[in-house]
Amino acid sequence: MSFSSNVKKELTCVPLGARHCLLAELAAMLLMSGEISDENGQYNIRFQTENAAIARKYFTIVKKAFNINTEVMVKTNKKLHKKQTYLLFIKESEKARKVLQATTILKKEQDSEVIRDYIDLNTIQSICCKRAYLRGAFLGAGSVSDPEKGYHLEFVSRTKRQAEYLKEVMQQLEMEPKIVPRKGNFVVYLKEGTQIVDLLNIIGAHVALMELENVRIVKEVRNNVNRIVNCETANLKKTVSAAVRQMQDIEYIQREVGIKYLPKNLQEVAIYRLEYPSATLKELGELLSPPVGKSGINHRLKKISEIADQLRDTRGGIKNEESNN
Repeated sequence: MSFSSNVKKELTCVPLGARHCLLAELAAMLLMSGEISDENGQYNIRFQTENAAIARKYFTIVKKAFNINTEVMVKTNKKLHKKQTYLLFIKESEKARKVLQATTILKKEQDSEVIRDYIDLNTIQSICCKRAYLRGAFLGAGSVSDPEKGYHLEFVSRTKRQAEYLKEVMQQLEMEPKIVPRKGNFVVYLKEGTQIVDLLNIIGAHVALMELENVRIVKEVRNNVNRIVNCETANLKKTVSAAVRQMQDIEYIQREVGIKYLPKNLQEVAIYRLEYPSATLKELGELLSPPVGKSGINHRLKKISEIADQLRDTRGGIKNEESNN
């Protein structure tokens, strides 16, 4: 089962709230995944899903909020490995009208009834109703990617107005969703892990939230370790490159004029660098008597490089360009 399926399964187990919250959740489910027909004022509601738990929750909400028994039909698609689709109908026009009016999907405008792709914002003014609306929207047309692969949560809306309404509700709960058109639909989506966590918390998917948080923590630790390793590797390469240049300069001086050509305070550093080619500046400094700090050793090695370059200039040798970088 996918992560998205687990989230939906968990949401179907969220206890039903007060009637106003039931209406908000039902409205979102109908808008996102329902079909409403109007034939000369005769209304019919059809809700379709491939998830048995979602079908069961839809049935339960309609029963509890309106005391209406929804007609259920199960279709099996043999081409899709006998995958089942659940169709739930409210065929009696008056009962359908009752549901649509209560959710404000059906609204009287200028002496005529209009089926809208959104509901009145004042019907979901309270936080609990906003939570319920977003939960219903996710059950109807939401999905979230496996956090191991990336962070992406989306709602597929049928119209731009519907998508903008959903975006407005999410913004009221301090989220920053974006909308993008896709294959005739409008997708409202979140891509930041923290905001996806916030939304899962809002709609009641607390188990999925913890799973996502655990993945985020592991990823963050892994990324921090990788950054540290990369930094240490870069520093090691830099140290090795510097040591190689220093060795080349000292060996050139030794070959051309001898180590004794150097001032006494540089001779000891040059000898120890030849003897301990992989030693750090700190380790070289501790070998001297009295010990010298890193900056002191670095200064002396730079002086040795300058002397080597001066010799190359006077003797026609190849100058070590890297020592001056």
